[in-house]
Amino acid sequence: MVKRKRTKQKHPHMEKIIEYLYILVGSAFVALAFNVFLLPNRVASGGVSGISTITDAVFGWEPAYVQWAFNIPLFIAGVILLGKQFGIKTLVGTIFLPFVVFLTNDLEPWTTDPFLASLFGGIGVGLGLGIVFRGKASTGGTDLAAQIINKYTGLSLGTCVAIIDGLIVLLAAIVFDIELGLYALISLYVTSKTIDLVQVGMGRSKMAMIITTMQEDVQKGILEKIDRGVTKLSAFGGYTDHERPVLMCVVDQTEFTKLKQLVKGIDPDAFVVVMDAAEVLGEGFKRV
Repeated sequence: MVKRKRTKQKHPHMEKIIEYLYILVGSAFVALAFNVFLLPNRVASGGVSGISTITDAVFGWEPAYVQWAFNIPLFIAGVILLGKQFGIKTLVGTIFLPFVVFLTNDLEPWTTDPFLASLFGGIGVGLGLGIVFRGKASTGGTDLAAQIINKYTGLSLGTCVAIIDGLIVLLAAIVFDIELGLYALISLYVTSKTIDLVQVGMGRSKMAMIITTMQEDVQKGILEKIDRGVTKLSAFGGYTDHERPVLMCVVDQTEFTKLKQLVKGIDPDAFVVVMDAAEVLGEGFKRV
């Protein structure tokens, strides 16, 4: 009998410490990107940080104070209206991010070009938020407001976030100018893509659905020549109503060409549907 190697489990306390480190490091990245890219170039890319950029320009209010003034009441409202689901970790992010903004408010801007600021500011904010999300927390702010609106209006969470960020960007376009509003949209887009990259990773896999009359040979070829598992799904042809098993296989990007050549070599008439698999967990891929 073959013994399977046990996966080493992290100690629960160590896991908690790592999650809090994610929150602190991620919040620091967001704060740094805000102070060296977004704030000095008046790029108000949504969220409470965007509001603080506008109030800094119009009233001269310290951004950290404005962020605390919005974040803390929103956190309390979230706990009251949505329940205690946010926990202490979200509170840490809610308080720590403005604290780092306050500590780094004297840093010199790293660029005075609004396009570069929106691009690299978006990357920095997205990187930081992605790290915070890996710590199973958030930095509060308008995300909490969106969840409250979602609960009481029935609008989807994505729509609520888009409405709030859209209004902030619109306000920035009015207060500053249209061009800076457009830069803010660029920054928002880059932020969302960077968060996805941090959450999912850079590794992209392909999922192939293969319909062939020679499924046994194709299955054997994938198992032996590519060393990947195959799942056989039961399906029926819509026209003939005959059973046509579908082979499902997930391969790395580098193995995809080999898979195509293998299937084509066995059955040139095979019907193959290929999709991107953003994240694959399990044996042969990333560990759960």
